[in-house]
Amino acid sequence: MKHAMLALALLATPPVLAQDAPPPAAEAEIWPEAWFEIFKLAPGKQEEFIRRIAQVDEVAAAGGQPPIQLFFHENGADFDVIVFKPVTGRKPTAEQQAAMAKKRKELGMESGPAYFVGLRELVAAHTDSKTYGPLSAAKWLARLDKWRAENPPRVKGGK
Repeated sequence: MKHAMLALALLATPPVLAQDAPPPAAEAEIWPEAWFEIFKLAPGKQEEFIRRIAQVDEVAAAGGQPPIQLFFHENGADFDVIVFKPVTGRKPTAEQQAAMAKKRKELGMESGPAYFVGLRELVAAHTDSKTYGPLSAAKWLARLDKWRAENPPRVKGGK
């Protein structure tokens, strides 16, 4: 449940706010990061869920932030919506936050715990994953090869 609440917190924030600490300083190149959230919605709640996301997008737009990117199930695995949010590391300014709070109030949107309780009524199941990418295979392998060159395997026997 704790993991689901974290993911729902990510859903409630514009993509620019979804972030973790940057990689260690030893990493010369910072790879792009993103969150993917996969939702199986409660029966009959798909439209209400999407309308709530549209409101979140209105709030984000009021603060000059991008909308949440949604991918809708057509066939295959058992899910309804995949949410894609790039991690940019930029935080809204105080003015942007104020504009978003004003818009949230104007729309009559819940916030904090009330938002999560309401949204949770629409969700049957949810998973999320933080990712690196998009990256090419060559770029990923170059980082692996560099790490291996800098960290040779130990010789058996401790020498």
